[in-house]
Amino acid sequence: MGRKSSTAMMRIAIAGAGGFASLLTQELSHSAHALLVLSTREHPEFEANFDCQVAVVDYASLEHLEFTLRGVDLVISTISGAEQLNLIDAARRANVRCFVPSEFEGDLDHRPAAEHDPFDNCSSAALEQLRHWSQSRQNAMKYAVFSCGIFYERFAPGGLQACNMGMTCRIQNQGDYMIDLGRGIAEIPETNPQGRPVHVVMTSAVDVARFVAAAVELGIDSWPRELRMRGTRLTTHRLQEICSEVRGVPLNVISRPYEEIEQWLRYYEQNGDQAKWFTMQHLLQTANGRYTFGDANLNDMVDVQPMTFRQWLCEIWGPVL
Repeated sequence: MGRKSSTAMMRIAIAGAGGFASLLTQELSHSAHALLVLSTREHPEFEANFDCQVAVVDYASLEHLEFTLRGVDLVISTISGAEQLNLIDAARRANVRCFVPSEFEGDLDHRPAAEHDPFDNCSSAALEQLRHWSQSRQNAMKYAVFSCGIFYERFAPGGLQACNMGMTCRIQNQGDYMIDLGRGIAEIPETNPQGRPVHVVMTSAVDVARFVAAAVELGIDSWPRELRMRGTRLTTHRLQEICSEVRGVPLNVISRPYEEIEQWLRYYEQNGDQAKWFTMQHLLQTANGRYTFGDANLNDMVDVQPMTFRQWLCEIWGPVL
């Protein structure tokens, strides 16, 4: 039986067909809304497993995208870069009412300017484009950003890649971000620029999809500009402690003070070691508070009880046998 909706039925398009798009489609398929999945190739498993349609699209063709989006009320994007920029333009031309960009990790207030953001990937351009069209006098298109901190799945066996996620963010492999549970090693940012402990907000991808689906039932006209959700908020020190406790073995941990992270960044840049430079950039962005926030307004707006990081870790990894 589908979820009871308090809003009028909408037509919702989900752009992308990766792991997170699949979770969104699964959750939203329980509602009364009509679902359209946009993909660059056919996905018969989506139509077989979920109550949805799949449209094979060319993200380089504005005309094709506009035609496909005619009659759609809400677009939820899980793609990025130039493809998302074209999708935003096409959505506005097709009179889509609301657009959700692929901006789920982090929150808006803690991101560096585009010229200083190594992970921007046209993100700032997409947000600026959405701001512009939301203020248009004719055919204004509303937009909202869902922020979850970071996905628990960064710490999954095989990393984000094993969940069919994170292909464009340079952290798709197990151990690319802070902790490699399989090898029992960790490299974490210990302090922020003020010398205080570093905090992170985290949520499982499954729960993010549940939060988004619950927010849809509130009605898109009631959405604020940013909807923040939280499964767990903790320090990086406590994060590696929980990993060690759940696995039942001590981790080999390197804790980096802020100044040391900056020093290693300069060293890797001077030596042209791009892979290690990006690894250290992830630590710097975390230390700078990119993935933490206090007020999780969406938690208060909907009846979703997210899984804690410890619960998720126990289910996914469990103790070393």
